[in-house]
Amino acid sequence: MDMMEAIRVRRSVRSFDGRPLTPEDRAALLALAETTRNPYGLPVRFALLDGAENGLSSPVIVGASHWLAGKLPRTPHAEEAFGFAFETLLLRAVALGLGTVWLAGTLSRGAFEAAMALEAGEVLPCVSPVGYPAKKMSLREQLMRKGTGAETRLPFETLFFDGSFDQPLSPAAAGELAPLLEAVRRGPSAVNRQPWRVVRDGDWLHFFEKSSRGYADKSGWDLQKVDLGIALCHFALAAEALGRRVSFSLEAPALPLPNGIRYIASYLLS
Repeated sequence: MDMMEAIRVRRSVRSFDGRPLTPEDRAALLALAETTRNPYGLPVRFALLDGAENGLSSPVIVGASHWLAGKLPRTPHAEEAFGFAFETLLLRAVALGLGTVWLAGTLSRGAFEAAMALEAGEVLPCVSPVGYPAKKMSLREQLMRKGTGAETRLPFETLFFDGSFDQPLSPAAAGELAPLLEAVRRGPSAVNRQPWRVVRDGDWLHFFEKSSRGYADKSGWDLQKVDLGIALCHFALAAEALGRRVSFSLEAPALPLPNGIRYIASYLLS
């Protein structure tokens, strides 16, 4: 399964069949974790954790025996770097036929931080169970998916723009760019807020955050920037899968911005 297919078929899995990972799948995940990078060049350390050995749990997860977790220094762009790297790893897990789901709040955070030997100055933004999806979703999972509108995404023209925020971009007008932007549109996000906005500017694609209240804490840590890292990841992996090259930049364009919109990063597509 290539990354375009993994992006297309992935869903948030909260019900697992209870089987432990096979030695082959454990080895494959560990190898993938070692080779997962991010365009910010920040060091993200991943680990595959045994739930029973480390006392790991979440009230919204059923039947998971293993967990993927990651930590990194709490520095500028840590949120985006983690979102990019962790989503890359989770999509690689999907390509192996495994189920995953992003978790940030509903977890035994102290146990995860202890299992990851979290040190001063480091942060553990999110984790994911990983395993074999159950044949049937639990009632809890069905209710959660309905409550968050997990099957829906905002319209293409709400998320993507042509030249400025005054001009929505349609799939037809996007042309060859449409599959890459659709890969972004399919990305997971906290409570399915989909905070990414993208402006096409010639061969440049500028990514912005449409911030919502309640996702940034007093220290400045912004969970929605993790979502923007996911969006950047989906674009880059989709471009690679379709044989396109991208160059990464943090140089903000000279565009008028609506209220609540902040610049994140850009890709030059070739």
